Amino acid sequence: MRKSTSVLLAGLAASGLVLAGCGDDSGDDNTGAGSGDDGADVQTIGDVETGQCDPAEGDAEIADLEGTGDDDTAITIGVFSGWDENYVVAELAKVALEEQGYTVEFEELEAGPAYTGAAQGDIDVLMDAWLPNTHASYVEQFGDDLEDVGCWFDEGFLTIAVNSDSPAQSLDELADQAEAYGSRLVGIEPGAGLTATTQDEVIPTYGLEDWDFPTSSSPAMLAELDAATTAGENIAVTLWHPHWAYAAYDIRDLEDPEGALGEAERLYNLGRPGFHEDFPNAAQLIQNLYLSNDQLLEIEDILVVQNNREDNAGAVAQWLDANPDFLEDWRAGALA
Repeated sequence: MRKSTSVLLAGLAASGLVLAGCGDDSGDDNTGAGSGDDGADVQTIGDVETGQCDPAEGDAEIADLEGTGDDDTAITIGVFSGWDENYVVAELAKVALEEQGYTVEFEELEAGPAYTGAAQGDIDVLMDAWLPNTHASYVEQFGDDLEDVGCWFDEGFLTIAVNSDSPAQSLDELADQAEAYGSRLVGIEPGAGLTATTQDEVIPTYGLEDWDFPTSSSPAMLAELDAATTAGENIAVTLWHPHWAYAAYDIRDLEDPEGALGEAERLYNLGRPGFHEDFPNAAQLIQNLYLSNDQLLEIEDILVVQNNREDNAGAVAQWLDANPDFLEDWRAGALA
C-alpha cells in the first residue's frame, strides 16, 4: 500500500489534482466550518433546511421506472472536482439510476460553478453539499433555487491529524510540544474552508501564532504526510473525515476541547428547481442513499489507494460485487 500511495501522490502532485472533499477538498473558496450540530446553526433557506437531516430520512421502496411519472430519463449529476467522496456517490448513483432505466451524465466543476449550474437548472442534482457550515455561503446564495433531496452521511468533520506515535493527544497540548513538531502545521489550499477555520479559529484558540502554517495544496500536504510517516518523523496536518488517508497511514486526530474546528456536518443531495416534480422516482432513490464511514472508506481505498483513481466506475463496481445486497437494499429504502 505504501508503494501505491507514493506513486499516486507523485502523479497527483505533478498534475495539480486535489484529492478529497470537505472544506478543502476542492480547493474552492469555501467559507469553512463554524460551530453547531443537531440544530445549533440550523437555517432554512428556500427548500434546504441545514443541520437537521438524518441520513436516508424519508426512505421508501421505489417503483420501477415505467409508470412513475419520470417522463425525462436523462439526469446530469454535478460532481465537485477532486472530491473523492463525491466521485464515490456519483458513481454509485449512476449504477443505481441506470439500473432503473435512466441515462446519467457527470458535469465535473468546482463548487461555485456547480451550485450555479444547479440553481439555474443546468445540473439536475448535487450529491456532496457540506452543511450547515462548509457550504453555507453557497446555500445562502442559491438556496431559494435548490431542492432538498435528503442527506446520505452525517460524519463529516474537520480535523488536525498527527502520526499515531507522536506525543500530543490534544490541540491544547500542541503549543507545549512545538519542538516535537518543528513548530509546523501543514495546511492545504490557501482558499479552502479548512484553511480559513485553522487560521481564524484553531491557531488563535490554541496559541499557535508562532507556528509555521504553510498552505499550497492537498497533494503537497499528503506528500509531506507520506514522507514523514515513512521516515518515522512527527507531523501535524490539517485533514478531514471522510478521507482515505486514515486507511493508508497510521494517523489519528487530535482532540479539540474548545470546539475550534466545529462539529460534525452532514453531506446533502440538492436538486435543481423542479427536480422532485420532474424526477419523483429518481429523487426517492437518491434520498434513500446512506453510506457508513466504514463503507465510504472501503470504496475510497479501492478508488484512490488501490487504483490510483484511474477507474472510478471500476472501483465502485468492485465494491458492489463484494456487497451484493447494497443495491437491492437501496431500492427498498433499507440502507439506514
